[in-house]
Amino acid sequence: MSNQKHDAKKRKLLKLIGGIVIVGGALATWLGLERLQSNRTSSITRNGATPSEKGIFLPLPRFASGVMLEEAIAWRRSIREYKDEPITIENLSMLLWAAQGLTEFKYGFRSAPSAGGTYPLEVYVSISGKGVLVNGAEYLPSGSYKYYGFDHSIKLIKSGDVREDLAKASLNQEWVRKAPVSLVVFAVYERTMKVYGQRGEKYVHMEDGHVGQNIYLMATALNLGAVVIGAFHDEQVKDTMGVEENEQPLYVIPVGVSKEPYRITEEDLAEHFKKVRSLE
Repeated sequence: MSNQKHDAKKRKLLKLIGGIVIVGGALATWLGLERLQSNRTSSITRNGATPSEKGIFLPLPRFASGVMLEEAIAWRRSIREYKDEPITIENLSMLLWAAQGLTEFKYGFRSAPSAGGTYPLEVYVSISGKGVLVNGAEYLPSGSYKYYGFDHSIKLIKSGDVREDLAKASLNQEWVRKAPVSLVVFAVYERTMKVYGQRGEKYVHMEDGHVGQNIYLMATALNLGAVVIGAFHDEQVKDTMGVEENEQPLYVIPVGVSKEPYRITEEDLAEHFKKVRSLE
């Protein structure tokens, strides 16, 4: 009889412990989700994308290029020759939105995927004196600007045309000197590496590639030309753009109105593949 009572007490105790474990696990899961949402939401502000003080609100993003994704992929090329004319502020708005613009509003997800939603990248833009047309007669002041995805704005960091210094920092690549604007992508590695350790460095570089392709495709859709550049002196680029000490340059991307846009049709592709297959 005593053994039966002992077994009954033991079963009750195990049930109690099991219940505590279940409740504890559920609580831990809930707290984890809350922490994830908090981290992602705070990353909108903590990771540099805060509403800018005395900034310039860009025109709102519009889905109006009229170019299909398939066409943008087919027409994408590294373009280094540009017409001597500005891009529009609407163009600039779409390029920056494609690079790091907000596309989801609960967690602050952006246009390019990021490992763990850590968002290590910051985007700056060099604008020449008559590089960005605001209306028929006005231009954005020349200088180095920082993009803020939270409210889709840019803030002036350094006044004056920095193209010459940026070109020198980029080993005197002439397209940097000639382009009306250059987007410059920087990384704050610790945002990702504090979560993923040394592996996080690879994730940052993957994300940089995503952003570069987004800019390429948006430029193509807007009938602009762009080329990604990785050959430059890091410290000179940082000094030229006036960035934070922990922001490291990864891309310089000149953008302008293309002199000779590349075009290919669905029929061109079909003709090529039919010809190649006939030789097999």
